[in-house]
Amino acid sequence: MNDKPHIVIVGAGAIGAFYGAVLKRAGCRVSVVLRSDYDAVAEHGFTVNSPLGDLSYKPDGVYRKGGNNADTNDVAADYVICCVKVLPDTDRAALIAPWVSAGTRIVLIENGIDIEPPVAEAFPDNPLISCLAFIAVNRTEVPGVIEHVAYGRLALGVWPEGVTEDCRALAQWFEQEGIDVKLAESVVRERWIKSVWNTPFNPLSVLAGGADMASMLDAPGGEALARALMAEVTAVAAAHGYPLPDDIIDRNIASTRKMPGYRNSMALDYLAGRPMEIEAILGNVVAIAGRLSIPVPRLETIRVALAMRHE
Repeated sequence: MNDKPHIVIVGAGAIGAFYGAVLKRAGCRVSVVLRSDYDAVAEHGFTVNSPLGDLSYKPDGVYRKGGNNADTNDVAADYVICCVKVLPDTDRAALIAPWVSAGTRIVLIENGIDIEPPVAEAFPDNPLISCLAFIAVNRTEVPGVIEHVAYGRLALGVWPEGVTEDCRALAQWFEQEGIDVKLAESVVRERWIKSVWNTPFNPLSVLAGGADMASMLDAPGGEALARALMAEVTAVAAAHGYPLPDDIIDRNIASTRKMPGYRNSMALDYLAGRPMEIEAILGNVVAIAGRLSIPVPRLETIRVALAMRHE
C-alpha cells in the first residue's frame, strides 16, 4: 500500500462525506461516488461543518453512482468504503464492483444485522471490514453541504471476526483526526449490541408517525413495549452465539432518556419520504429468530404492521 492510500467512498451521503472528510484530512487520497449532488460536489467539493473544525474538502475524484464512469479502470483503490443504505432492491456488490480489484480492502459502514454475506460472496478473495457508526450527521438542503452535529465513534473489525493490520491502519487514520475507534474482535457481536437499540426504536418511530424518542418512551406503555422488544433482540443474539450484558436494556433506556428531542434515522427517512432500511434493521433479526426457533412475537407484529403501512 502507498504511504497515502487511495480510498473510494461509494455512497457519499452525509455519513460517507463526513468520514471521507476525516480521511482526507488524515492525508489519504479520497474519491467519492454519488447518486445526487454530483454537479455541486464535482465543482466545489463538500462543505463539512463539524465540532472537529472545518472539514470541507474537494475529493480527488468524483463519479456518478450507477453512471457510465468509463475511466474507473484507471482507479486503483486500496480501500473501497460502502456507505449506501442496505435495501432489498440495492445490489451493493454491483455498486462497488467497478472499484474493486485484487487486494482492495472492502469496508462497509452501514446499518443492520447480517448485512455482510452478499458482499462477501461476491468478493471472496477481498478482505471485508465491517463498521458501525455512532454519529449524528445530516445533509442540508444545500447540495454538498454537510452538518456534523455530534459523535462519530466507529466500531470495526474483519467480518465475521478478527482484527488485522488493515483494520489497524484504517483505525489509525480515523483516530489521528479525533475519531474514537473500537477495534472489535467480534464485529458481529457489536452489530447485535447496536441492534438492541436500533431494531426496536427505528421501526417504532415509523409506526408512531416519525415521533422523537421522548414521545415514544413517555407514551402510555411506551417504555414497557421498548423493553419487551429489546428483550426479544437479546434472546435472538444469545441464541446466535452472542450473549449480551444483563444490564444492556437498562443502559439503553437510560441513554435514550437523555435525548428527548432526538429523531432517529428511520424517522427522518420516513418523514422525508425516503426508502427505509426496515429489512436490514428489523427483518433480518426476525429471519435469524426463525432459523433458530426463537419466538419474537412483538418484532414479527411490528414487521407485519410496517408491511401493511407501506403496501
